[in-house]
Amino acid sequence: MLKSTFHGIIPPVSTILQSNGELDKEGTKTVIDYLINAGVDGLFFLGSGGEFTQMSRELRMEVAAFTTEYVNRRVPVLIGTGSTSTSEAVLLSKHAEDVGADGVVVINPYYWNLSEENLLAHYGEIAEAINLPIMLYNFPELTGQDLNAETVLKLVDKYDNIIGIKETIDSIGHIVEMISTVKGKHPEFKVFAGFDNHLLNTLTMGGDGAICASVNFAPELAVGVYNAYKENNLQKALTLQEKLSIIPTMYKIDSPFVSVVKEAMKVRGLDISTYVLAPTQMLNDENKEKMKTILNKVNLLS
Repeated sequence: MLKSTFHGIIPPVSTILQSNGELDKEGTKTVIDYLINAGVDGLFFLGSGGEFTQMSRELRMEVAAFTTEYVNRRVPVLIGTGSTSTSEAVLLSKHAEDVGADGVVVINPYYWNLSEENLLAHYGEIAEAINLPIMLYNFPELTGQDLNAETVLKLVDKYDNIIGIKETIDSIGHIVEMISTVKGKHPEFKVFAGFDNHLLNTLTMGGDGAICASVNFAPELAVGVYNAYKENNLQKALTLQEKLSIIPTMYKIDSPFVSVVKEAMKVRGLDISTYVLAPTQMLNDENKEKMKTILNKVNLLS
């Protein structure tokens, strides 16, 4: 398996946009510097919270190039290159490699429920097109199709550059099966929780960290859980995880919840635009108050 440096807490970074829908470069710099200074172990751009599904191919490529260049090797960079089209996923993955990203994250095609043969062929074509490490992205609630452990194992057995998975699934049983089945045979394979409330569970079961949205506005929680666990301070890890596990209730305020995350970032002191790409809409005042109530509950507002 291709050696990977990915571990720990890697936020799926919100894409900061101007009101005309173009990339807000200064706001993006602010967020990148803030997260790196908070001690994250990497940055993942153009995930679900990065609004990639609402973007043109050109904007996705601009975000990938700009963010990779600005991070400038301070931490590893992952770029989301998933698409319903295999050829587009290949193109975007090659572009990520060309601009200097450290790896790509590829969600399985959504809309169609693919046969396993077609799913394996999709990922195989991407894996053969690039030399970068590839992180699989399992989010069955949105894609309509689960990446099960047996299918993932077939991919990892065949392609050395498929090195991990983001498990955005509300099932510790699924995560444990992924760890035991795939990581059991390939110890270097990385398994990350996608939901905040499964970080500590994932670590205790042998996983490698989390790629969760709350890090955008409350990095001290997930980073704190991970560091405390690594230092064998389980009481501190548990105390922080209890707070972190409350955060997902915020995501129910709106769908998609990208507007909630951006508003939380602004409320917590980041000087950024909270503009979002349609069909997502900016939060109304009532929902902003709901968000603040939850942040207050976990003492994230002074």
